[in-house]
Amino acid sequence: QVQLVESGGGLVQAGGSLRLSCAASGSIFSINAMGWYRQAPGKQRELVAAITSGGSTNYADSVKGRFTISRDNAKNTVYLQMNSLKPEDTAVYYCNADVLGVVMMDYWGKGTLVTVSS
Repeated sequence: QVQLVESGGGLVQAGGSLRLSCAASGSIFSINAMGWYRQAPGKQRELVAAITSGGSTNYADSVKGRFTISRDNAKNTVYLQMNSLKPEDTAVYYCNADVLGVVMMDYWGKGTLVTVSS
């Protein structure tokens, strides 16, 4: 079994910064893509940013230039540096990973709440 544990959420004022972390543990042979999604109240879950094992990244248009995704393959950890936060960034942020363990499976963390006050 594989677990993803997020940390780093919290309350921040508009214009501030937060750094989210997500560590994968368990029966892991390798991890392909890792990413961050978010879900605001009353809205569907959406992709924020993703990164391949080779370091290629893609971002939602709404966060380009403000958020940076990175990963440490040795630690099976993915990060999301969020700068210039806006109230519309308020959401529960979920970590996602495509993990090869006994089989290839897609895993989700339980989420971490980010609240940006105006």
